[in-house]
Amino acid sequence: MNAPNHTMLTYFIIRGISSVPELQLPIFLLVLFIYIIILGGNMTILTLFCLDRQLHTPMYFFLANLSLVDMSCSTVSLHKILANFILGDKSVPYLPCMVQMHFFAALTFNEFVILAVMSYDRYLAICNPLLYNALMTQKVCLQLAFASWISGLLIVLTPTILVSNFSCYRSHEINHFFCDIVPLMEITCDDIAILQMLMFTAGTFLFGLLPFLVTFTPYIFIIIVILKIHTSIGRRKAFYTCSSHLTVVILLYLTFSFQYFTPKSKRSTESSKLSAMFNAIFIPVVNPLIYSLKNKDITLAIKRRVKTSKF
Repeated sequence: MNAPNHTMLTYFIIRGISSVPELQLPIFLLVLFIYIIILGGNMTILTLFCLDRQLHTPMYFFLANLSLVDMSCSTVSLHKILANFILGDKSVPYLPCMVQMHFFAALTFNEFVILAVMSYDRYLAICNPLLYNALMTQKVCLQLAFASWISGLLIVLTPTILVSNFSCYRSHEINHFFCDIVPLMEITCDDIAILQMLMFTAGTFLFGLLPFLVTFTPYIFIIIVILKIHTSIGRRKAFYTCSSHLTVVILLYLTFSFQYFTPKSKRSTESSKLSAMFNAIFIPVVNPLIYSLKNKDITLAIKRRVKTSKF
């Protein structure tokens, strides 16, 4: 048996979605097409928020932040697929690999936090409408957005440092389409017990239980308030204000539950890769579609921009 390589690697090889040569062009075209859709849909939300003053509310401010997170997360995870085909080089230097891993994890956590903040915003709007403007001020919105962005960068810093200190790898080839923490853990020959414990405890609590409770608990109170509304029109209007957000939240937690809570015995490397691709592509594509199709304010803003030719 060959002795493990204790030399610090200076680069990794990203295997990509598939190693079959005949599939490289179709994969490139498909990913490019989807990436353009992601940029187009989320840039539409951002542009509408910037141009239309009627959308300058806390709800759409946080929605604009969510669109920025989706675009950033897709760019971080998908750009290597496009670069590999164009440049014909699947290698990635060690430091950029660590940076990519860090920012993907940070942006993923940021999306959970933004959705939790949006739940709190909907709770105040429906359960405390008279105090809404006094509580959800511009300063508070900026503080919540800043906290969500900075918390993601700081929380995943410890796992990034632990992975960057790996000194032994069995291979320099990563069986993934970008640098992610799990594929790196699979090829290291260092002791990963501490990192595994950290990911299981802190990861389950910070990425799972805590965001889940903060996101869905407000909806218990929202449903109670909606059920107390006497008219069906009033109940329908109240539910309509949070239906888009609730749909996005349910889809996000379903996809991440499928990826991270599937029994390890039933989860292969290829299935994990497909799940990661699903989350990197599906959620950023679906979010702007849901908010556009289910949100009257967005559709009206699009019509106003088209009429004034300022879109």
